[in-house]
Amino acid sequence: MESAYLSADLDPIVSVKLLPDNLDTCRGALMYSIAIMKAIRIHQHGGAEVLRYEDAAVPEPGAGEALIEIHVSGVNFVDTYVRSGLYKVPSMPFTPGAEGAGIVSKLGSGVTDVRVGDRVAYATSLGSYAEFAAVPSWKLALLPESVDFRAGAAMMLQGMTAHYLTASTFPLKSGQTALVHAGAGGVGLLLIQIAKKLGAAVIATAGTSAKAELARGAGADESIVYSNQDFEAEVKRMTKGAGVDVVYDAVGAATWEKSLNCLAPRGYLVLYGNASGPVPPFDPLVLMKASLFVTRPTLVHYAGNREEVKWRTKDLFGWFAAGELKLKYDHVFPLADAARAQTELESRRTTGKVLLQVK
Repeated sequence: MESAYLSADLDPIVSVKLLPDNLDTCRGALMYSIAIMKAIRIHQHGGAEVLRYEDAAVPEPGAGEALIEIHVSGVNFVDTYVRSGLYKVPSMPFTPGAEGAGIVSKLGSGVTDVRVGDRVAYATSLGSYAEFAAVPSWKLALLPESVDFRAGAAMMLQGMTAHYLTASTFPLKSGQTALVHAGAGGVGLLLIQIAKKLGAAVIATAGTSAKAELARGAGADESIVYSNQDFEAEVKRMTKGAGVDVVYDAVGAATWEKSLNCLAPRGYLVLYGNASGPVPPFDPLVLMKASLFVTRPTLVHYAGNREEVKWRTKDLFGWFAAGELKLKYDHVFPLADAARAQTELESRRTTGKVLLQVK
């Protein structure tokens, strides 16, 4: 059975194949011949403790899908939103994870985008915390030789997010100034590098001095340690009161009000995540003070067809091969330790990309 996986604001994010609940019964039924894999499964919403490493049926690719033997899966904050119930799935149990990299092992009917044996990576298709996943073939990006599975998984969801934020949601131009929250995170480090490549000035925030140093190492012109500095006051000081053209904010509840105050007239607050919780309802009249804009984009609307996926990944893979985009993925966990990976991510003890090594 296939159904839509919805975000808290009812945007469709990914598709999910729901697997049989009772695998023991399936094994015993003569009418079934089910291949078994290891996967992380969620049977009820909650903390990281609800992530179970267990047997699951290998999914069968449907029309327009390819079965991917997952080698590396990405870990993202969106996975914790799904686990907690902030973002809804239609039924339990399910396998989390929305990006991965691996090898095409089987094709569903009508697939012409890829072939068996191709090395690929993808994002926005639920089920990557597993040894196999059935993925719509149009979402698959062919990996060039210069990109291994870890780099491929590290670039898809977060890389395409950084790309659409800077190329589409608020197209950055030379001479503009951007404030990037969580500058040492997976998206943050990529955002900084792409913004600098486009000629923008970047102010980055981070929770510790060590993370602020990472942001500066990625190219940030200025950094602010928001745990002991008022980032609003610092931004106004650094810009001599002018404010910034855009704030890229993945933190949400804890930062959005001051982020608005950091904007220049007609500036954009781009809320693309809610690591500290979702932004509460607010009166649009607050935007009148400087004719401000607020948007809450999501990747599904910026990588919604084959052409967009190819455009964004071609840029990312090309920049990576040329040494113009550097990846950081020091935190790699075995699939069985997915709960620990999510706990480390939520506790802000990681920098860059968090990955699960599946094979």
